[in-house]
Amino acid sequence: MASQGKRANNNEGGMLARVSNAVSESPIIYQSRRAASEARLVTKKLLKSTGKAAWIAGTTFLILVVPLIIEMDREQQLNDLELQQASLLGTPPVSSQK
Repeated sequence: MASQGKRANNNEGGMLARVSNAVSESPIIYQSRRAASEARLVTKKLLKSTGKAAWIAGTTFLILVVPLIIEMDREQQLNDLELQQASLLGTPPVSSQK
């Protein structure tokens, strides 16, 4: 009786192992794993290239646009100062007329 119980467990374990192996070796599972692996690689490459593009855009912005913004701010401050001095001295502000 005890040997029959062991034999049943071995049979069930063997059957479960065979089904599990059959499922894990299925062409659908293989193709799914392959597709997931390829998707992971593409995502990794995309993130890497996106990071490079972000770096290029960021450094270009810092080199070209930030000095322009600073210069425009200085020009605006100079114009405000000239307007303030002109109003204190009583001269009318100069407007360009064409």
